[in-house]
Amino acid sequence: MRKKLIAGIGLALVAGLALSGCSARGTSDSGSGSSIKKGDLIGVALPAKTSQNWVLAGAAFKKSIEDAGFKADIQYANAGNPVPDQQSQISGMITKGAKAVIIGAADGSQLGSQVKAAKAQGATVIAWDRNILNTKNVDYYVAFNNYKVGQLQANALLKGLKDKKGDGPYNVELFAGSPDDANATVFFNGAMSVLKPKIADGTIKVVSGQTTFAKVNTQGWLAQKAQSRMTDLLAQYYTGDTKIDGVLSPNDTLARAILTATKAAGKDNPVVTGQDSETASIPLIMQGTQYSTIYKNTTEEAQAAIDLVSDLSKGNKPDTKIDKTNNYNGVKTVPAIELTPVLVTKDNAVEAYKGNDTLEALAKKG
Repeated sequence: MRKKLIAGIGLALVAGLALSGCSARGTSDSGSGSSIKKGDLIGVALPAKTSQNWVLAGAAFKKSIEDAGFKADIQYANAGNPVPDQQSQISGMITKGAKAVIIGAADGSQLGSQVKAAKAQGATVIAWDRNILNTKNVDYYVAFNNYKVGQLQANALLKGLKDKKGDGPYNVELFAGSPDDANATVFFNGAMSVLKPKIADGTIKVVSGQTTFAKVNTQGWLAQKAQSRMTDLLAQYYTGDTKIDGVLSPNDTLARAILTATKAAGKDNPVVTGQDSETASIPLIMQGTQYSTIYKNTTEEAQAAIDLVSDLSKGNKPDTKIDKTNNYNGVKTVPAIELTPVLVTKDNAVEAYKGNDTLEALAKKG
């Protein structure tokens, strides 16, 4: 599973550091993690398996943790009751004596009590992929630069519109992720930093008028919700000859749902963005159905978190960056190891996925 890309983690981290322009060594104000030693239990709490990247994460963490000489306790939240389930799982990891707890939050705003308890027991708390909000009890944050992800998506949308639809103005609709995911607003804000000027100057027309996160979010990142909303938008605002030229989609799962809705409505294929390089979307990109995705290698991201734990176990203070735009949790800017996302279109897919046997093969197959 993406094993060959683990070796590239050092390069990715260096590139991520260069992006932020601001780094700090050992900046955590809530513990150095010096109590971690080889053989200790490392807890990994992940949300429900709602997308392929979460499914991949568990196996990636298991391998990385065991290869580094630690013991793994990896748990997923139940899709039907994710928040209390994850809260209980984190509490259980603390009770078992986990010396580090790595958390991909089901809802980053509802884990304050659990991370406080973890800190009280001397554990290092690492937010992974999603930040944990409104608490000082987070030591580190390991993630891709999610504001950059949004910017890449928006720029891909603009380029795709120009390449496929000619000169504007363009009719576009906006979608965002789940409001209980701290990343969703970061993705959206990054995208809107690029799109707002184009909306203001008339290059882009959001026909529905729905341009705020509150209006365009997709609860739970659920495909059926995105498909239903897209169907309703088309029925209300795109009747007759009114064309839908493009859709800002925050990930691949929602992109496919949006494309299903536009096809059912008999609309010409719009330019649709995505994220996560899901295997189901790569053929669509190569066929020109979905325009773009973002490659955020799950194995690489898991390895980065375990490399951090290994550094702490050796008494090293890891290089981190202070990036308020991307990593402020409402109370503190969490010291971060920030990886670099890659925009993927049909034109660069084979090169972007080089070394990832599965994705590279899909890209070559076309």
